[in-house]
Amino acid sequence: MGDVTALLDRWNQGDREALKELLATVHGELRRLAGSLLRQERADHTLQPTDLVHEAYLRLSGLQEMSFEGRRHFYGAAAQSMRRILVDHSRRRHADKRGAHQQAVPLEEILNLPMDLRLDFVRLDEALETLSTLAPEKARVVELRYFVGLSINETAEIMSIAPATVKRHWTFARAWLFNALSQS
Repeated sequence: MGDVTALLDRWNQGDREALKELLATVHGELRRLAGSLLRQERADHTLQPTDLVHEAYLRLSGLQEMSFEGRRHFYGAAAQSMRRILVDHSRRRHADKRGAHQQAVPLEEILNLPMDLRLDFVRLDEALETLSTLAPEKARVVELRYFVGLSINETAEIMSIAPATVKRHWTFARAWLFNALSQS
């Protein structure tokens, strides 16, 4: 943890190489988290965990005016970056599907198709944006727990709140998101 903080301090002081060193330091953890996110995607998903981490790095390194206010801020930025990448990827995939190569299919064939119950990142992003306007702390807990994969205690430490509060926020946010996603 101390290495991450020291690298963030160097980044804030203008050392552009610090972000590269930071990525090397947290790459394994970020890759593991990216893998857990991508396991919820469809089987033919074209992004790999390493691709997701590298794309997040490119987005973060492109922020010339960005300074991280500590470990919490960095992980939050990484979580948002990964979330945006998955949402953008999902939107591009849906855009390609709309109207492209449409073919009439008999209703009885459609009824026999298996349902795809995997998460739609576009709908999740929209619901999470709405939640963040209503309850920003609860939305932040979702970002850190779901997109970064932090535990209750790690999330509490990063957000500087009690683990019991994180549990309450997590329970509320999951129920709220389930309701929001079920309605659309």
